[in-house]
Amino acid sequence: MLIPRWFVVSFVFGILPNLAPVFAGAASRPNIVLIFVDDLGYGELGCQGNPQIPTPNIDSIAKNGVRFTAGYVSAPYCCPSRAGLLTGRYQTRFGHELNAVGKQNLLPDVGLPLGEHTIADYLKKAGYVTGIIGKWHLGATEKYHPLKRGFDEFFGFTHEGHFYVPPPYQGVVSHLRSREPKYDEDNPIRRNQKTVQEPHYLTHALTREAVAFIDRHRRKPFFLYLAYNAVHSPMQAALDDVKKFEHIKDEHRRVFAGMLAALDDGVGKVLRKLRACSLEEKTLIFFISDNGGPTAELTSSNRPLRGGKGQLWEGGIRIPFLVQWKGQIPAGKVYSKPVISLDVLPTALAAAGVGLPKDRIIDGVDLLPYLTGKTNQLPHDTLFWRYGHNMAVRQGDWKLVRQNERGGRPKAQFQLYNLAKDISETEDLASTEPVIRRRLLEVLDRFNAQMVEPRWGRRSNK
Repeated sequence: MLIPRWFVVSFVFGILPNLAPVFAGAASRPNIVLIFVDDLGYGELGCQGNPQIPTPNIDSIAKNGVRFTAGYVSAPYCCPSRAGLLTGRYQTRFGHELNAVGKQNLLPDVGLPLGEHTIADYLKKAGYVTGIIGKWHLGATEKYHPLKRGFDEFFGFTHEGHFYVPPPYQGVVSHLRSREPKYDEDNPIRRNQKTVQEPHYLTHALTREAVAFIDRHRRKPFFLYLAYNAVHSPMQAALDDVKKFEHIKDEHRRVFAGMLAALDDGVGKVLRKLRACSLEEKTLIFFISDNGGPTAELTSSNRPLRGGKGQLWEGGIRIPFLVQWKGQIPAGKVYSKPVISLDVLPTALAAAGVGLPKDRIIDGVDLLPYLTGKTNQLPHDTLFWRYGHNMAVRQGDWKLVRQNERGGRPKAQFQLYNLAKDISETEDLASTEPVIRRRLLEVLDRFNAQMVEPRWGRRSNK
């Protein structure tokens, strides 16, 4: 069939010019890779000052981008931290306040509320291919499945943890607790909706899947949420990785080092794949830990910060936070003003040319103007945290915090610290700075009034 000449002429001179901006916009939109790791303490990366365990690939993100020295997450535990990350909202606004463990993940009301939209929802609507690889932990029943929350593809598991290899744990060095949780019970590895048997060390498997995702979708804008479960327990490291650290005498620490080495190697493979596909300068990359390290359990260090996972001391919520976008944000920049994981969503949407929703409060901010020098203002005047009866607020250099011990009724009083002078929270200034303490209590009360009660569990100290 011959196509009339008049049709060809009208298409070329009439329709194509109108479509050109659409194609140009699609071509200019960056890919977005969000690497969210588990239980990695503030002080464990080479770029954060740890010389014992080399992390050259993760460090390269800081070298080629921005390292935030006051980067926070919105919760000190895995599950609520992920809810805040993916929605850009304080998770206490919608009751996703407390952590979910074990069979609790299977309860019908435990999961990211269906009225909340994820970063994947927004980007998918804008034409992005969206994929999650790794740990979900935002509801294990069918209605909360990642494929129903904006993701096109899923490979991973839905609960809080998973063994790195199946029993009898061959090919790894394990340092397991006497009563290790039954992480794998009702928590299989799935590819989309189908249960699969994964024989390989899980960190390596997640890396494999991430590299394959990039390769499949290299010709269209994509959002990859790579949620490694490393370095979360159970403590299991591949034999070859442990051998690299024979000079470390403590076996506990040696296994952790092997786990971190596998994680760093995985990040390196992802970065090299982007480079091989000529996508490095077309990709906005985030690297963040979901909460501080549980030092006694893993040796994951938060130095020089106080406390760790599960606490609102700095060690529980201030984490490694790196961003890279070659050619768009400065390389080798160290940024000291407070930022938070809630900022990922608005930053990614701004890079993709997607507007923020008008029907809800987004607590995060677009970090790009702050990183490019378009503004010298603070990204956030105030940051807020609540986990059970534990609460904190940071305004400028001042932090007001109440952190109770585990169990029993809350007894702790609010304490006040100047983080610019006392990053380790050693000198409580509540009695010597009563005006500041009172002001921050008022600020905290205003934030707290906007939040709702937990949708499951109860506001205890546990």
